Amino acid sequence: MIPYDTYFGYQHRYEESYAGLPVVEIAPEEQEIPDPASVAVRISSGWGENYPIADAFDVLLRRVDTARVPALVIGGWEDCYGTSSEQVVGLLADNAARFSGLRSLFVGAISSDEAEISWIQQSDVTPLLEAFPWLARLEVRGGTGLELRPVRHESLRMLRFETGGLPADVVRAIGASDLPALEHLDLWLGEENYGGDTTVADLAPILSGERLPALRHLGLQDSEIQDEIAAAVASAPVVAWLESLALSMGTLTDAGAEALLGGQPLTHLHTLDLHHHFLTDAMVARVTEVLPGVEVDLSKQEEAEEDEGEVWRYVAVSE
Repeated sequence: MIPYDTYFGYQHRYEESYAGLPVVEIAPEEQEIPDPASVAVRISSGWGENYPIADAFDVLLRRVDTARVPALVIGGWEDCYGTSSEQVVGLLADNAARFSGLRSLFVGAISSDEAEISWIQQSDVTPLLEAFPWLARLEVRGGTGLELRPVRHESLRMLRFETGGLPADVVRAIGASDLPALEHLDLWLGEENYGGDTTVADLAPILSGERLPALRHLGLQDSEIQDEIAAAVASAPVVAWLESLALSMGTLTDAGAEALLGGQPLTHLHTLDLHHHFLTDAMVARVTEVLPGVEVDLSKQEEAEEDEGEVWRYVAVSE
């Protein structure tokens, strides 16, 4: 699993490390650039008011042997500079041949002090998977405008979407994709108010595991229907070959935990991540007791709020 200090991992801009490598940001001024094979390269539009990310990409192509770059982090881009996510994806896809060593890619490493996660304008990221058949890791932050079409990708081992609202069309496209090498899948589903309209039915192809024979970690997180998801996971075939499961960051209550514990055995898991939950103390103790050999994260125990007689529970990441 990818370690996060807290569920506010989306605040990270990956300025220090990414994919196990130290990060070096390619700046417009002359700088000493280390062996590109030993670092993760980061570019962004954050160098000045009139410096679009397209120019940063041009600097990267001119000054770095991009064929040796194993990991690339794309930071903020600004529409006011005439650059959109679609153009960023296009720049990467059009120059894929120059990144023959690229294995890890993060698109949208934008922290909350730059833009709330729901403000990040994404686009169709399918061209990245089509242009980089050798890519092993793809991570995308931001769900607004995000699109994906079903693909077959032989090399992808990790796929992560960090959003405050993941469109159901994207979830269905993942379920319809053939990803025989995929080991790690994280989906931050978010709230309906921010575009997170995924239902349990949309998750069915993923939960069947038919197209995910290598999957070892599944994260279905940050959902306002976390109880329903937990109930579906309880009988999901894919769980049988998982090593870790994350149902964290959402509105999980005792009802969801009860359904999860009442389903198929989970004792084969190494880790079960339930942090940011709304379980009672009694249920927290029960989960720990029933799964003594599993590393269970039950931190961030939240309390529901009541407003004019209505009970309100919140996901960890939305806006």
